[in-house]
Amino acid sequence: MKLSVIIAAGGVGERMGRGSSKQLMMLAGMPVLARTIGVFQPLEMVTGIVVAIEPSHRQRCRDEVIGAYGFSKAVSLVGGGVNRAETVRNALGAVGADTDTVLVHDGARPLFPARLLAEALELLTGEGVDGVVFGLPVTDTIKEVDAAGAVVRTPERSRLWSVQTPQIFRRTVLEEAYGQGPEVLAAATDDAGLVEKAGGRIRMVEGSRENIKLTTPVDLLLAERILEARGGGQ
Repeated sequence: MKLSVIIAAGGVGERMGRGSSKQLMMLAGMPVLARTIGVFQPLEMVTGIVVAIEPSHRQRCRDEVIGAYGFSKAVSLVGGGVNRAETVRNALGAVGADTDTVLVHDGARPLFPARLLAEALELLTGEGVDGVVFGLPVTDTIKEVDAAGAVVRTPERSRLWSVQTPQIFRRTVLEEAYGQGPEVLAAATDDAGLVEKAGGRIRMVEGSRENIKLTTPVDLLLAERILEARGGGQ
C-alpha cells in the first residue's frame, strides 16, 4: 500500500472570530496545521503529504509551518478552492503517481490518534470496501426539521453516527467520485458522501472523542486541555 495524505486546510475559520486562518493559529505553542501534519509524519506507510490551503496563506504556511518545523517527509502545498470539494480535488491532482490509497483529513483536527489507523487500513484491503471513515455513534437524539423549524421526524438513534476525518479511500474510487458534476461537488459536505453518490461502498469505524474539529474558541480551549492531559504531545 502506498498512502498519500491530503490535509484540507482551505477554510478561513470565520467562527473563530480571529480574522485569520484557524490552521495557522497557535495551539499550545505550535500552529494547528503543524500539529496536524505531525500526526502523519512518523507513519511508515505515508509516502507523501499534500496540504491544500487558502491561496493567500500559502507563504505563511511555508514560513511558519513547513519551514519552521523541518518535517522529514516532503509536504506539498496547493491552493484551496471555493468549497471543500474543490479544495480536496486540487490536492488530489498533486498526489504521487504511485499512490494507490488516499487519506483525507481536516487541517483543523490536530488531535487524531494515529494508532487508530491500523484497523481502518486493514478494512480497506478487504473485498467490497472502497472507503473507510472514522466516526462516533450519536449519543443525542436527532430531529429532522423543515424550513420553519417544525419537526418532521425523529430518526432511530441506534443507526446514526457523526462523521469525522480521516477518511481513507482507494485512489481510483476517490478520483471517480471527484469526476462527478459541479453541482454534486458543491453540495458535498464530506468525501465519503461523494464516493457514496458514485456507487462506492463505505465502512465506518469508531474514532476518538479527542479528535475534535477546531471550529470555535471553545474548541481551542478544549484542545489545549486534551494536550495537557497527554503531556503536551500529539
